[in-house]
Amino acid sequence: MTMMSGGQVAVEALKAEKTSHVFGLIGSATMEMFDALYDAPEINFIGVHDERTGCHMADGFARASGRAGVFLAGQNGPGTTNLATGLGQAKAAFSPVVSISGALATSHLYRDAFQEVDQQSLFTPITKKTWTAPSADRVPDLVREAFRVALAPRQGPVQLNLPRDVLAAQADIVDLQSPNNYRPLAYPAGNDAAIKDASKMLAGAKQPVIIAGGGIKNTGGADQALALASALGCPIVTSPGHGDAIPFSHPLNAGQMGPRGNPVASRLVQQADVILALGTRLGFNSTFYTYDNINRDAQIIHVELEPTAIGRYFPVAMGIWGDAPSVAVQLTAALGGIKQRADAVTWTTQFQTDRAAYLAQRDVDAVMDDSPIQPSGLFKSLRDVLPHDAAITLDAGTLCLQATDALNMHHPKSLFSPLDFGLVGFSFAAGLGIKLAMPDRPVVSLMGDGGFGMAMSELSTAVDHGINTVTVVMNNGCWGAEKAYQRDFFNERYIGADVSSPPFDKVAELYGAKGYRVDKLGELGGAIQAALVCGKPAVIDVMVDPNALYSFRRDSFKHRGG
Repeated sequence: MTMMSGGQVAVEALKAEKTSHVFGLIGSATMEMFDALYDAPEINFIGVHDERTGCHMADGFARASGRAGVFLAGQNGPGTTNLATGLGQAKAAFSPVVSISGALATSHLYRDAFQEVDQQSLFTPITKKTWTAPSADRVPDLVREAFRVALAPRQGPVQLNLPRDVLAAQADIVDLQSPNNYRPLAYPAGNDAAIKDASKMLAGAKQPVIIAGGGIKNTGGADQALALASALGCPIVTSPGHGDAIPFSHPLNAGQMGPRGNPVASRLVQQADVILALGTRLGFNSTFYTYDNINRDAQIIHVELEPTAIGRYFPVAMGIWGDAPSVAVQLTAALGGIKQRADAVTWTTQFQTDRAAYLAQRDVDAVMDDSPIQPSGLFKSLRDVLPHDAAITLDAGTLCLQATDALNMHHPKSLFSPLDFGLVGFSFAAGLGIKLAMPDRPVVSLMGDGGFGMAMSELSTAVDHGINTVTVVMNNGCWGAEKAYQRDFFNERYIGADVSSPPFDKVAELYGAKGYRVDKLGELGGAIQAALVCGKPAVIDVMVDPNALYSFRRDSFKHRGG
């Protein structure tokens, strides 16, 4: 047994979890933890400029590494309220972020004390679970519980509040356990009878399709999903935001489906007679919860690790609770040497013809005029120049939404987006966390000018810690999605839509990063290649046509009657 402060115990618990990085913003409420981190060289502390963007870094780190991303908010009150957006984003993306914050001293509760806010109530709805440590001797088991809950299916963020008096108090602490002693190492497979029935449905399908979602992407299940698709000889589409679940070049890959996907993949789901939803909720971004985007008459086989997600939005013919890659292996085995079915072969052959024509037409339709730069030309240039192992991060907003299925993801874990939270300001900060998790891969972050303006103070973080990502600012001088809605539905009555920004290339240089400005499309490829090898964080300010706007959520304005 060893006598330690609550702050020291918390850091020892992080070390026991094999924590390699802690993102955080220093504050007086958690000085004991920061002092303990000084003596923990095995933990890399990444000091940030804002709790929100720091939480996005932890989120990106978690998604890329498959381990928990850890964030430490040094101050109670405003230091924690700044976290709310980052944790809300992580919850929507099922990202295992372990957030730790200082909290008001226990004796000061309910006295309108300095920086007092009810952190337990604040974080409860936007995390999987929130705790407030009652004493120093409880800190290690609560840290352990935080990691367990964050990483247990379905993954998500957690919040641990550590009051000032708890961090300062002394406690006798026994040896801390290894995570292997209490964390599950295996996930459930599908029920044998359900697997048998599902395989019969798939074998009898004339127009089958597989939808691969986060349950394939986040588990590294591409090989298992593709083996099943190959056994069936059927196309496989990916849910939006998970276009990297399987490699772009695979002949059965149709790309991302749904309202923001490509027309070939979307049509497959609209016409299929049997749909195997493999590790996807069939949620908002995939379907908008309507049969406009999924065949009402299709038999749906829904495979999910989260049992409450099965059949939640659409009735299913078969629900299978299990780990998506494991179930894919089971189904492949159950199908055995399935014979080719003429109708299914015709269906897949036609899809492959349509897919090839779509990809060719996408390049033909790209507007390659030098100026003003059009999104289609920008995306084609990126397709041509980006390394195949690049990790791409996206923001919300009209330009990033247009990029949803416009870039080619050649490897799993290559696409990171805000997903259902629709957050602007995510991409650059998340990219920094992803780069720390995957230092050998190039990371390219796409943002609008408004979103980058929210997050650019983290250029200091990137420079100070040598986190060399490339950020492409698609600068159209406006909040593009909202301006498109004002144009299309509100008679061009623009208010609050235009954005004034400094030259981001020069801002980058002032921070000590590398900056590039692109006014003509022909300059983009050279700027990208130079940025990738410059040895610094890089920002490329690309002047995009401000009139190249598109209203994605047209359904939001059906109530206007036109």
